[in-house]
Amino acid sequence: MMKAMRVLYVEDSESLRRSVGRALRHAGFAVDTAADGEEGLAAAELNEYDALVLDVMLPKLDGLGILRRLRAAGRAMHVLLLTARDTIPDRVEGLRAGADDYLIKPFALEELLARVEALCRRAYGTKCETIRLGALELDLSSRRVQRAGVEISLTAREWRLLEYLARRRGQVVRRAEIEEHIYDELVEPMSNVVDSAVYGLRRKIGADVIQTRRGLGYVLEAG
Repeated sequence: MMKAMRVLYVEDSESLRRSVGRALRHAGFAVDTAADGEEGLAAAELNEYDALVLDVMLPKLDGLGILRRLRAAGRAMHVLLLTARDTIPDRVEGLRAGADDYLIKPFALEELLARVEALCRRAYGTKCETIRLGALELDLSSRRVQRAGVEISLTAREWRLLEYLARRRGQVVRRAEIEEHIYDELVEPMSNVVDSAVYGLRRKIGADVIQTRRGLGYVLEAG
C-alpha cells in the first residue's frame, strides 16, 4: 500500500475514532482526530491535510456542513465521507457537496485505508507507485526503498519524511512544512526534530540525496 502523509479523521464515536486512528497511524499516516463537526472544521481551516475522512452524522456540525464550508472557502483538500445511509440520493448529495469519495458504514478497515491512499495519490497528482531518483528507488506499494539495488530499512517516520520530500522532489521544502506533515497531534516535536530526522535519513540513503538550502529548507535531488 502507498503510505500517505497527514490526514484528519472526524468521528464522534470514541471507540471507532481510536481504532481507525490507530490503524491509520500504523499504516504510516500522521493523523489528527476530532470528535465533532465544529472541532473538525476548525482543524481543517487551520491545517493543510492530504485527505479528510468525515463522518456525515456528527454533533454540532455534520460532515456535509464541514464539506460545504470548506468548499465555499476555496479549500480543495480531498474528502472521503463515511455514512450509514446507503441510498443513491444520499450519495449524490455528498458528491454534489464536493466529496471526492464515499464509503458506507460498516466498512472494512482495509478498504478505508485503500481509499484514503488513493485520495492522497490524487492530492499529489500521481498514480505512479514507484519514484526513481538516480540510484534511489521508492516503491510506494510495498513501502520499500533501494539504492543501487540494495534495500534500505527505514522507520515509519523516516519513510514519511522521505516520501514527502520525494513527492516534492526538486522543490525546496521548508522545515515547518516537514514538521507539519510528518508529526501529528500525538507528538510534540522539539525545535531540532526535523534536522535530526534529516540527518538520520541521510545516513541511510546517502548524504548527497538531500540537499540543505540554508535559511530555506531541504530539497531532494537525484543521487
